[in-house]
Amino acid sequence: MNIIVCLKQVPDTETQIKIGSDGRSIATDDIKWVMNPYDEFGVEEALRLKEKHGGEVTVVSLGAKRATESIRTALAMGADKGILISDEALDGSDSLANAKAIAAAIKAIDYDLIFTGQRGVDEDLGLVGATLAELLGIPQISLVVKVEVAEDGKSVKVNRPIEGETLVIESTLPALITAQKGLNEPRYASLPGIMKAKKKPLEEKTLADLGLNSAEFGKEARKLKILELTPPPARAAGKIIEGKTPQEKAANLAKLLHEEAKVL
Repeated sequence: MNIIVCLKQVPDTETQIKIGSDGRSIATDDIKWVMNPYDEFGVEEALRLKEKHGGEVTVVSLGAKRATESIRTALAMGADKGILISDEALDGSDSLANAKAIAAAIKAIDYDLIFTGQRGVDEDLGLVGATLAELLGIPQISLVVKVEVAEDGKSVKVNRPIEGETLVIESTLPALITAQKGLNEPRYASLPGIMKAKKKPLEEKTLADLGLNSAEFGKEARKLKILELTPPPARAAGKIIEGKTPQEKAANLAKLLHEEAKVL
């Protein structure tokens, strides 16, 4: 079966994020960029299904030229080929526009299943997967932690956790699945895999290549507009509870919770 994995390059979660001078974006200086962690689960699951059912895995990404690093990582893990949608007109586009560009690229590919991460850890919107499925006219199942494709390759059964229970959902293929933590444990790229990745095909496309109008993308075309970014409030200094015995410390803690925190 043929599987597509959509991935995004995002700032490393350990990177210190600073607000840009415009107050509506982040400063990109000195940021370490990595593959979106939720997309890693999608790559790994696609590779496992390929190993079981055959076929090939295509990785599709949208962004700056540096996103090729994350695509190469997926190729080193075992994916077969990559596509990068990169165009200056895309800068500042919202999730809806990004999904439109990705959908245009995918329409030219033969596929049975699409994986996306359940959300990007940068903007935390979780819109691209659902929007992409709508544009392609295929079913979408979100927040999946288990995937089973039928032997005939015509349907898929998934598990989705919900408030302590598990939903078991079945869908015909093609379909789109958004992956989350618990689906699998992504593999590390091996040295031979890294060497092979350098020779695997990686195609770059612009909006014009996809037959799209650049005027429908970018900051000015956003339907979801960022008005302002503000840092979280500074945390108040903590207090050390004094006391010679555990009983005295407990009494002092209860007093503070009652008189200052007013939660008792």
